Amino acid sequence: MAKITYIEWNGTRHEVEVRPGMTVMEGARDNGIAGIDADCGGACACSTCHVYVDPAWVDQLPPRDPMEEDMLDFAWKPDPARSRLTCQIKVTPALDGLVVQMPERQI
Repeated sequence: MAKITYIEWNGTRHEVEVRPGMTVMEGARDNGIAGIDADCGGACACSTCHVYVDPAWVDQLPPRDPMEEDMLDFAWKPDPARSRLTCQIKVTPALDGLVVQMPERQI
């Protein structure tokens, strides 16, 4: 299991364990964490699972693929360095300790 910390816009922290093989989005959904809507269910067809990755973790994640880059254009205030779609981040043991923050809103 990998421990992931999700931080809501208001600062509320949720530290949960997520099984390797799941996505960061599924970890939020399955644990009832507010702020990740995931309207497309993880198909990378929207931007409603957008988060800002903690700066310490940005370089430890796999790079964005072109489809994720395109979808991030529709996200609320994307950050060129820190924005990711959680449906595109597969959980591995190496992500134990990952911290992500939700934007003010999802669009």
